[in-house]
Amino acid sequence: MDEKSLGKRLQDARKAAGLTQQDLCHKANLSYSTLAKIERGAIKAPSIFTIQSIAGALGTSLDTLMGTTSPALPGRTLLQTKSGAKFIFFDVNGCLVQFYHQAFLKLAEATSTPPDLVETAFWHFNDAVCRGTMSMSDFNKALAERIGVPSLDWQQFYMEAVKPVPEMHELLKWASEHYKVGLLTNIMPGFLNAMRSGGQVPDLPYDVIVDSSEVGAVKPEAKVYEIAAQQAGVQPSEILLIDDARANLIAAEKAGWNVLWFDVYHPEQSTTHIREALEPVTD
Repeated sequence: MDEKSLGKRLQDARKAAGLTQQDLCHKANLSYSTLAKIERGAIKAPSIFTIQSIAGALGTSLDTLMGTTSPALPGRTLLQTKSGAKFIFFDVNGCLVQFYHQAFLKLAEATSTPPDLVETAFWHFNDAVCRGTMSMSDFNKALAERIGVPSLDWQQFYMEAVKPVPEMHELLKWASEHYKVGLLTNIMPGFLNAMRSGGQVPDLPYDVIVDSSEVGAVKPEAKVYEIAAQQAGVQPSEILLIDDARANLIAAEKAGWNVLWFDVYHPEQSTTHIREALEPVTD
């Protein structure tokens, strides 16, 4: 292990995540002196468990911090699209799953609250909890207070309402056989793992997962694209984002990425269009 290179990668990843050394120490449950020494390259062969904890706190992979390449999926030959993309990021909500309207309606019915009030209250706090600056317990408390009920569990309503988009699941599985793939999602803490375990999101060995609640940034903020590009380990022009929100796609284009819009209301037609765009260069 090259301690100096590791320290530089760690420092770059920390700064890209917008964290001070003190912030990272708190998130990774690490002493300040240990982190400072690792960043300086002063610790020979630091514990792999320590590096794993740091990677988790930064929302990156162990391979990224170690400077190693993730092993390809069995039988995968990495290619690129005609537009030059080698790494494909998939959005989750609105692409791999849909949930919004049904979850709002279920919560409105359970609490005898007008649906428009539920949705307005939800969006008032959504960015904060997806950015990780508000905990789920605080979000539940704030949302309950806003709509005038004693308590609620948003994750329960979400998980009961979320529905997979089968066409996109198949596309993602196919893409993972030809490209490096990742998830880039604005999502609340713990939700992504729950959906992977429950089968609402394909439980694949993703090359990169950028969970907004772990990296402290949400789309369409420029910071989240910087973090994602760094973790992908390719040039911005070699990244493709598939997303249902035009604001997110516009921001990705400004970052130099390729983009494709997914229309969740016409999944079959939209998936066919995306599949055609992802056909790899074979010569």
